[in-house]
Amino acid sequence: MTVIQWYPGHMNKAKNQIQARLKLVDIVLEIRDARLPQSSRNPLLDQIIGNKPKIIILNKSDLADPKITQQWQAYYHRRQQPIVVIDAQHQAHLPMILTAIQERLATKITKYQASGVKNYTIRAMCLGIPNVGKSTILNKLAGKKIAVTGNRPGVTKNQNWIHTSHYLDVLDTPGVLWPKIDDQEVAIKLALSGAIKDSLLSSLDLANFAWSFWVQHYPQILEARYHLSATELKPNLNLMFEKITATSEAAGDVEQQARQIIQAVRQGSWGRFTLDRVTAND
Repeated sequence: MTVIQWYPGHMNKAKNQIQARLKLVDIVLEIRDARLPQSSRNPLLDQIIGNKPKIIILNKSDLADPKITQQWQAYYHRRQQPIVVIDAQHQAHLPMILTAIQERLATKITKYQASGVKNYTIRAMCLGIPNVGKSTILNKLAGKKIAVTGNRPGVTKNQNWIHTSHYLDVLDTPGVLWPKIDDQEVAIKLALSGAIKDSLLSSLDLANFAWSFWVQHYPQILEARYHLSATELKPNLNLMFEKITATSEAAGDVEQQARQIIQAVRQGSWGRFTLDRVTAND
């Protein structure tokens, strides 16, 4: 088992700044990947946030399995945790975010209005692990490109206030991971989504996990893509390499085929998926 342990200087600095500036905001917007509603949650943030009002925003919903997303929405509703599901890259969901903020801070907003305050400003802090789309969401809220975006971890380095055309100011923060990921499955899920660097885990481990997961949950995708029958499909990727590389340029090159599988998952060639599942005990 590979234990991923680190604490880059910029992440430690960001964590300390988040703690110091949390008192300046009214609410926290925690951005997660809709494909990883639990694995893309930083457990350190819960400790830092404490009782501060929070809204979970599941981004990249266009890449996630819609049926499983609905199950996660029901899961959080049962726990009375406000949640918004969006696709910040392709659709405008600003009203959903703003409505959720208004509902969560209804008492504070009502006090402003009762006191005759018309031009009040709500201050929010935007948090999350790397590569969940925080900057894209902030650009949509601002109505222009202010936050730097990129499909790789570690793009945002500093904390900056983003002023929107609404009643909302948002503090952008760098993606923060926790110092030690000792759950191998969580690490693999994060790597498949691009939240952590590929070099931290074996390509074969990632490909094997992806293959066995799709065999269990999305076998029809593999059958169609690799021209396999249901009886030919085996959960062990090692048993399948010869069949799936027979007409591929990666024939005989296990490492290259593993990388192709990882890219197929990330590029959506294996369809929409959600790696975290709601269990019966949830």
